[in-house]
Amino acid sequence: EDLEDQKTCMALMGTLDDKRNVEYAWNHLVIVERFGRFPHRNAIVGRTSTAEEIAFLKEPNSSF
Repeated sequence: EDLEDQKTCMALMGTLDDKRNVEYAWNHLVIVERFGRFPHRNAIVGRTSTAEEIAFLKEPNSSF
């Protein structure tokens, strides 16, 4: 859930010829940029979700 780790992952994935994995990495980066964490993990790690995270998790394709 570290933003710099997500940026590194995106840079490394960009070197591959695999659009599906690049898109997957990009989606993770966008979520961490937006929330600073992965909201779909909140319940598992005992965090309280914000109203914005709850709304996001109700959207299609919001969780992995």
